[in-house]
Amino acid sequence: MLGRKDYTQGELDQARAAIDRQLVAYRELADAVSNVSDPGVTLALAALEPVLFDNMVLVLDRYFVHRLRTITGKDGNPLNEVELLTDSLMNNDGLLRLGNVVKYKPEESVLGLTAGERISVTADQFEQLATAFFADLEAKFL
Repeated sequence: MLGRKDYTQGELDQARAAIDRQLVAYRELADAVSNVSDPGVTLALAALEPVLFDNMVLVLDRYFVHRLRTITGKDGNPLNEVELLTDSLMNNDGLLRLGNVVKYKPEESVLGLTAGERISVTADQFEQLATAFFADLEAKFL
């Protein structure tokens, strides 16, 4: 597939709906678990959360993986933050790796991670990241 310089509203809406469904399903599970007195269940959910949402970062990126750098820019915007997170999760054992292209600044990023830090995304962090990602995508690619 060739690089993309635009997406349709339908593509954004479909991806956003899929991401929202998964967030809702996780939150429903977390609510149900909060009513269970078994500490093992609570620990299992806590162990699942970063595994699930680290992988949801990959899902988020995949929907729009062919976005062009000329449109995303080189600053540390949410689109590029997701790209860096994805690369680090897939190719750097989950430790945030910064390259030379994106001018990433932790204090201006959504998650605030620093180079070399372990990526361990919570549901709330993922929701913030996805919201910022979709807003940036909509602003630049529609």
